[in-house]
Amino acid sequence: MTKDGRYSEEACHVIDSLEQIGSQWRLIVLHDLQDGEKRFNELKRSTDASSRTLSRVLDDLQEMGFVDRRLEEESPVATYYSLTPKGESLFPVFDAIESWADEWLADDTSAAEAVESLADG
Repeated sequence: MTKDGRYSEEACHVIDSLEQIGSQWRLIVLHDLQDGEKRFNELKRSTDASSRTLSRVLDDLQEMGFVDRRLEEESPVATYYSLTPKGESLFPVFDAIESWADEWLADDTSAAEAVESLADG
């Protein structure tokens, strides 16, 4: 922080980035979509999010350009979600965070407990 109480430009970029992807549910959904396109119900099961929460998060991520939505109107109707190039550009970020966690959090908590605590947050 500068003397006048403002953040440096570099810190502002970090803060802005975290505001876009930093919510627990956004991170969980973005991470889960790294495996490829998924139906709404697949995401609901794999993230353990409520339908309302997941719907809101997917709408937010789509609006911000991280996620694409595809509707298949054949019977049964299905909605699919996948990462956009902007969303895929987060792969190295998740890899870096995972490496950091492996080094610094391995003794503190298991990966499953970390994800569970994010979801409970």
